[in-house]
Amino acid sequence: MRKLKPIFIENSWVPKFLSHFAPINIGAITLGIVVFCRGETTPTTRQHETIHFQQIIETLFIGFFILYAYDYVKNYIRFRNGAIAYYNIRAEKEAYQHQETKDYLATRPRWRWILWK
Repeated sequence: MRKLKPIFIENSWVPKFLSHFAPINIGAITLGIVVFCRGETTPTTRQHETIHFQQIIETLFIGFFILYAYDYVKNYIRFRNGAIAYYNIRAEKEAYQHQETKDYLATRPRWRWILWK
């Protein structure tokens, strides 16, 4: 499963559209097996979104979205700020922390991100 990669679609309107409803300006978003990117993808963006793709696989797709929404709502209630709530989602913490870590995807521990608070 580690070798599986998402499908990247560059220059997509999807991130721009979804940014109207989000607390941040979305540059790329992973939805299932597809990553929609606002422009061309950088290596950092590819790694960040591939980490999300691996999280999605680990939680059998629907589990990821449930945990993601739960974390966002919990954090929003706690911080009363959408951007801060977003950056404190456990899936985002792992992705941001390791988006530039060389070979992280090859050695990434499975499921550890779920235990992050």
